[in-house]
Amino acid sequence: MSATSSTLATAPERILRRLEWRVIRRLDGLFQGDYRTLFYGAGVDFADLREYQPGDDIRHIDWNVTARMNYPYVRQFVEDREVTAWFLLDLTRSMTFGPQDRPKQSILLEYVAIFARLLTRGGNRTGAILYNNGIVTTIPPGTGRNHVLRIVRDLMRAVDSRPPAAPGFTTKLSTLLDAGLNTLKRRSLVFVISDFISDPGWERPLARLYRRHELIPIRLWDPRETELPDVGLLVVEDVESGEHLYVDTSDIGFRRRFAAEAQRRTEMLNASIQRSGVDLFAISTEEDLTAAIMRMATLRKRRRQ
Repeated sequence: MSATSSTLATAPERILRRLEWRVIRRLDGLFQGDYRTLFYGAGVDFADLREYQPGDDIRHIDWNVTARMNYPYVRQFVEDREVTAWFLLDLTRSMTFGPQDRPKQSILLEYVAIFARLLTRGGNRTGAILYNNGIVTTIPPGTGRNHVLRIVRDLMRAVDSRPPAAPGFTTKLSTLLDAGLNTLKRRSLVFVISDFISDPGWERPLARLYRRHELIPIRLWDPRETELPDVGLLVVEDVESGEHLYVDTSDIGFRRRFAAEAQRRTEMLNASIQRSGVDLFAISTEEDLTAAIMRMATLRKRRRQ
């Protein structure tokens, strides 16, 4: 076995063991094993139809029956004990940004490993769809710890072998979301993990995923993407296009313009998400992952009430 093959074989085990010890054990104590409270509405099968009542989820309206009966009808579901979870993962080059020891893609890897392990321990199936510089790869759903190790290994391999971006390449998150729509036939729990730095056009497929599945979109971000530190002259590289630009971060006017543009992009993203009707959870590269997961759980519970 080559040195590279040996590293790929042992690194996923080390990563998962570390997360089981430092994060999953803490979550076990906080949630007392009740992880389904995070996934309200996931893993359901159609049971019956009944007339719409105020307060019903409009996503469950059966429009075909409603048109025939001239009155809104909603589908009723029964909860399935087993959940099929899918991770739709953005592995494009902008995900390499962040602290050297903790870029956005490292948080993505840890988040997937944690939730895949939590879900598979209960007998649930997990799969993944990877979007890597325009290339889409699917990892079929599976169960058990060995399957989680396979997901981690394939993620690491995808990052290590990421193809160079073609000239003028820009991320099209819609490609990943469309792949999810075409692949997922049964209602599933779907995590979309990205920094949402993308060409427009992803809003509609995201809304369609939300209507069909239990959707949890996660935005990963780094504080240096919104506010530049004063460190003098810098050469800034667009990691996707390869374009270089010299900037003077000691110029307070430039830093203010940079912060204003970052704020504008964030507001545009939030507006797009709100139009899709989806709740977006943001995790910073500087945030403790256990605390972030607890915050996500609290927000989901609050918004259901």
